[in-house]
Amino acid sequence: MPAEPALEVRDLVVAYGRTTALCGVSLSVGTAEVLALLGPSGSGKSTLLQAVAGFVVPSAGTVRLGGTTVAGNCRPVPPERRDLGVVFQNYALWPHLSALDTVAYPARRRGVGRPQARSEARAILERLRIAHLADRKPAELSGGEQQRVGLARALARRPAVYLFDEPTAHLDTHVRGVFLAELVARQREAGAAAVYATHDAEEALGLADRVALLSEGRLLQIGTPQQVYDEPVDLFAARLTGPASLIDAPDGGGTVLVRPGWARLGGPLEAEVRAVWFRGPHSDHLVAGPLGELLVREPGPPRHPVGARVGWTLLRSWPLPGPTG
Repeated sequence: MPAEPALEVRDLVVAYGRTTALCGVSLSVGTAEVLALLGPSGSGKSTLLQAVAGFVVPSAGTVRLGGTTVAGNCRPVPPERRDLGVVFQNYALWPHLSALDTVAYPARRRGVGRPQARSEARAILERLRIAHLADRKPAELSGGEQQRVGLARALARRPAVYLFDEPTAHLDTHVRGVFLAELVARQREAGAAAVYATHDAEEALGLADRVALLSEGRLLQIGTPQQVYDEPVDLFAARLTGPASLIDAPDGGGTVLVRPGWARLGGPLEAEVRAVWFRGPHSDHLVAGPLGELLVREPGPPRHPVGARVGWTLLRSWPLPGPTG
């Protein structure tokens, strides 16, 4: 028999009065899998995580962890009895504990002796570049430092499922990269599943095994990062995962979607450069011609000024299955 998913959500509905925050969401996460929840503010990402964690009681549907129903069709299992490691945007650090003892606490709960638990905690703090904060209490930490301690505490747990609600939203780029690398390493090592909510498409696509796109409490699409990027179900889904242009197909086959890397400058199609942005490793050129307006991404610095007449080539495109409006 196939193994039970680490997490399974079926037909989940969460309503606050007349407002429906989640509408019939169904998904599953396998052991050792990372699922990213990608969507704008108000799409239902946080509500979904809170329902899985037990902080919100669903109006309908079920939540199962490792094959055991913890919400729906039974009395809800309280949050502290769900085998989860949770990091929400509220770090909820204990005011009387130092950063070191905060991170050591999960190991102490597992029965590990204090010296060993503190040794493991110090190693995590070092990997996240915050070992110098070990003896400080929350009141002595900045908001960003508190966030990093909260992340370290989550990594110190060994749950079946991790839940992360935009944990890197206030971290600088370098620290974010360090944390994500450590998260993936520890999650893979432990064989735990992870659900990672973010509004950052690059983060979701780079981190996850699969990506679930959410909008207004509904699941739009779920698939591998390449699937949701290359084959979006509609224009809204396409723009959740990155820049996208709509143009007329050169063969007259209707409107198609084109990603910035799916075209190149130089070729038989004619256009005028309307805008140019230097991005460091690459440059974006907004060009307009008889087929419409599209963004073309080229490596290196800009090759053409605004107003230049250029040729371009379409390398690939995707016909949107549904309405594009």
